[in-house]
Amino acid sequence: MSISSGFVLFAVIWSMVFFVVLPLRMTTQGDVGQIVPGTHASAPVNPQIKRKAKITTLWAIGLWIVIAGVIISGAITVRDFDVMGRMPPVSAVETGE
Repeated sequence: MSISSGFVLFAVIWSMVFFVVLPLRMTTQGDVGQIVPGTHASAPVNPQIKRKAKITTLWAIGLWIVIAGVIISGAITVRDFDVMGRMPPVSAVETGE
């Protein structure tokens, strides 16, 4: 895995984890009963974006280490997902035929 693909993998993992963490412990204006004029009742009272970004970064680093380790070690390859058998044999790929 190259450095750029490592950064892309981390960015994808971070964004996916962020969308999971974002709605956790959210209190809406409708729950509190203090709706600011011009906003929806489902708007958060205190979104705590900085705290959630820190939590996301910690989880994303851990997940990235595991996923990058699996990719680099070769424990799971693209050939493991080739259920239709459409990829050429390994010998043809290695020799460049």
